[in-house]
Amino acid sequence: MCRSIKTLRPPFTDEVTEEDIRAAALQYVRKISGFRAPAAHNAEAFDRAVEEIAQASRALLASLQVRGSAAR
Repeated sequence: MCRSIKTLRPPFTDEVTEEDIRAAALQYVRKISGFRAPAAHNAEAFDRAVEEIAQASRALLASLQVRGSAAR
């Protein structure tokens, strides 16, 4: 689906930045909405979706346990 979104967990990457998480969330929202940039009347909903997905992504990454890796 979103081929440009990179995997943000070990062993694929060791350090994930806020920028990485936000970029992935933005790419996801662009893909599912069909808009690269929303019209002014959709900007608030678009930006809110990016933030909510970034927040959910942070929570997911914080709670994942990857077998065979040391605790993070």
